[in-house]
Amino acid sequence: MAELKTRANDASVDAFLSAVENPERREDCFTVLALMKKITKEEPRMWGPSIVGFGTYRYKYASGREGDWMLTGFSPRKQALTVYIMAGFARYDELMAKLGKYKTGQSCLYIRKLGDVDMKVLAELVKLSVAHMKKQK
Repeated sequence: MAELKTRANDASVDAFLSAVENPERREDCFTVLALMKKITKEEPRMWGPSIVGFGTYRYKYASGREGDWMLTGFSPRKQALTVYIMAGFARYDELMAKLGKYKTGQSCLYIRKLGDVDMKVLAELVKLSVAHMKKQK
């Protein structure tokens, strides 16, 4: 079985975020960093070379594969700021309707710029997802 490549490491979160080329994306990242630190009460860690994650939970698939993953996190991708909502979005229809302009993947929330979304709604979404994932431990 292949080993998961994206793992928590000791690389500098500040150095990584400070190197984000787009100044608006860089500023958005530091805003999300502060928001997630406040909500999770966890220190950020780099996960792989490009994801900033907070906290951990243990997962186990029916196949028997298991591992650790972040409770929440984000990555400054070129196309969009990607926020990881590990609980997914199905249970948050009401919040998602109020969030603003975004796209989603399975657990990824893609935001072109933070000005496109309601920050209070984003904070509530992260808070509820983290609480849900902590129950999974």
